[in-house]
Amino acid sequence: MSQTLVIDLGNSRMKWGLHGLHGWTSVGATANNEIGTLALRDWQNLPRPVRVVGVNVAGEAARVRVEAQIARWRLTPQWLTATSAACGVINGYKTPSQLGPDRWASLVAARNRTLGIDLFPPPAVVVNAGTAVTVDALDGQGRFLGGLILPGLRLMLRSLAENTAALKMSPGAFAEFPDNTPDALYSGAVQAVAGAIEQLRARLSDNQRIPRCFLSGGAAPEIAPHLTGPVELVDNLVLEGVLALAA
Repeated sequence: MSQTLVIDLGNSRMKWGLHGLHGWTSVGATANNEIGTLALRDWQNLPRPVRVVGVNVAGEAARVRVEAQIARWRLTPQWLTATSAACGVINGYKTPSQLGPDRWASLVAARNRTLGIDLFPPPAVVVNAGTAVTVDALDGQGRFLGGLILPGLRLMLRSLAENTAALKMSPGAFAEFPDNTPDALYSGAVQAVAGAIEQLRARLSDNQRIPRCFLSGGAAPEIAPHLTGPVELVDNLVLEGVLALAA
């Protein structure tokens, strides 16, 4: 059975999935500093794909490490970049190719999902919550209007710890009204991200349809409870979009 290996090479980790006629047959994730062991570990018994397609925001060195692992199948990956339009999505960036390919793939995946909701798809806020958090606006006609980039939860907390001598402590838990510094640090980071999402969502609202929120990335489960609905957590949003673009 012919299968496609789909790759999302992010800033700190790589997600991958093997997709065939019956959907995802295998998925996984690895830290970028462990990519060099993929062929002997996660991919040792993986069926040979017929093609490899992916997006890369981690840079040239990470790309070379991934391609070295794929060489066992004698395949050359196809690395996607953003274009002016694809799969029913119009890219509103002033220079379309400058949009991160992972964001572009997520927008395509979100559009496919909104098309499955209604004959007249609602607008959507598309969020990838990883090392950085991207918050992108997609209107009901499939136009990407623009988006935000802000530090991820761990990056915010690490920045405070590294640049504020009095705050070198473990992060706490979320609280509505934090009464200790660790909880104040963590709650502030969560509220900053949630606030950015809700503000963009409010701007996108047309007073008739509430924009849906598609939320993906490692920190998604931490952020989701602090957003107003409807919110949908999607583990493999970028992989879904890459697969659609490749098709």
